[in-house]
Amino acid sequence: MRLLLHACCGPCLLEPLDAFVAEADEVAVLYANPNIHPFEEYEHRRDTLLEYAEQAGLSVVESPYDPSLWIRVVGPLASAGAERCRACYRLRLGMTARYAADHGFDAIGTTLTVSPYQDPDAIRQEGERAAAEAGVEYLHRDFRERYPEATRRSRELGMYRQNYCGCLLSDVEARSDRDARKVARAVAKAEKRRARESTPDEGSGG
Repeated sequence: MRLLLHACCGPCLLEPLDAFVAEADEVAVLYANPNIHPFEEYEHRRDTLLEYAEQAGLSVVESPYDPSLWIRVVGPLASAGAERCRACYRLRLGMTARYAADHGFDAIGTTLTVSPYQDPDAIRQEGERAAAEAGVEYLHRDFRERYPEATRRSRELGMYRQNYCGCLLSDVEARSDRDARKVARAVAKAEKRRARESTPDEGSGG
């Protein structure tokens, strides 16, 4: 079986690649991610993946970077939350399935399910839909339990690890979440300090 594996970044490639290599006769990687913003971030993730792929002797194909495609397909769902992400899965897995069908691959898979921040059910549904339309098989694997190991390995390898999913909207949301956590930590720290200051010392007389 020839498998085309959609990969979103280097760290997320590690564990899924090992799993798929064990069950496929040939595995090639497709970097098809028009969602990633800005271009410098796209390049950073791609180059991290390519560096590991070269060391592993892995073939990687890069789809042309076309963020306008993502904007046309996903942009109208900007405020739709989960549906926005589903449309993004549909776009990228559709690109993967069509490339696979055009280049003699039997099946497709994706590294997206290694992240605990993604929706594996939506990924499976969109992967199956894309594969059926293109006439290939979709191999769904839920790799979330392997996320800690992927994290450990990527850090050990010194890989670049991004702190948001990829699109502009996810960057804004991630920044907002980080700011909220920072404020919460500051409030908790201040409350602990006030509690200590308001507690009488044991040695004080009355």
